[in-house]
Amino acid sequence: MVDAQGRPGGPATPAAPPPGDPAAGAGWVDAPPRMGFFTDTSVCIGCKACEVACKEWNGVPTSGLDLLGMSYDNTGALTANSWRHVAFVEQPRPAGHRGGSEPTEAPASGATEFLGMPAAGPPGRTGTAEGRSDFRWLMMSDVCKHCTQAGCLDVCPTGALFRTEFGTVVVQEDICNGCGYCVSACPYGVIDRRVDDGRVWKCTLCYDRIGAGLTPACAQACPTESIQYGPLDELRERAAARVATLHERGTPEARLYGHDPHDGVGGDGAFFLLLDEPEVYGLPPDPQVTTRDLPKMWQRAGVAALAMAAGAVVAFLGGRR
Repeated sequence: MVDAQGRPGGPATPAAPPPGDPAAGAGWVDAPPRMGFFTDTSVCIGCKACEVACKEWNGVPTSGLDLLGMSYDNTGALTANSWRHVAFVEQPRPAGHRGGSEPTEAPASGATEFLGMPAAGPPGRTGTAEGRSDFRWLMMSDVCKHCTQAGCLDVCPTGALFRTEFGTVVVQEDICNGCGYCVSACPYGVIDRRVDDGRVWKCTLCYDRIGAGLTPACAQACPTESIQYGPLDELRERAAARVATLHERGTPEARLYGHDPHDGVGGDGAFFLLLDEPEVYGLPPDPQVTTRDLPKMWQRAGVAALAMAAGAVVAFLGGRR
């Protein structure tokens, strides 16, 4: 079934997703390479340029100013009005560590090297060797994961959620009826309903921009290239090389999250390089597609219905005798 624009739509039937490109599995013919995000948190500076650019380009309403008592985090989580969320995680750390890694030998100027990049000096208020070393910031710009196996697609009764030719997942707000099934189906808690109209909203990976050959607004605005956009296969290779580099430079805790096509959601279209466990960033350690058991449940329900029907027939015939 397709919509007025020739895109796959209509109610989804829960089923095991086909192997390979999710766009091809959704019915797209001659689809372009799957596109996505790679977010390297080791170079995120928490500037929130991505949040601002996302709101400006997509016309996302403001949520008001609320520091939430959580450092400089004034959004708190991904919501219908925050499609990008920059997390600020403040952690105690041993003296002598920078960003979770051992500093390299300081040159004559007193500067150290942070994750392989020169720095003016140790963190702290003074900028000297006596600067603060009792905590570190972990920053991450979170976003919809555009899952390979998307439970939200399986449960949407109107076809408001659809898979694009780029492999991303988009909400058509003019078709959404606000049922909220997708909200509980998302293993990451990304999808949210807007209070004033009841419909769901989330990141579209700037479907209008990438369709015109442009970079998504958040990646375009990121000053450190923490958010990188491109063909997913290329991003995965780039991310693996980055992790190897960080390990060589003394950051063994660097790891990738959401890159594995064999994980519980078939891999994410937006994945991350983290410097700590996923739970530290508010991410589930082992996400699973929430509709994975639906086919078996339907089969069991069908068998049970047949058994009940057979029992009713036997009882009816026995009563006539």
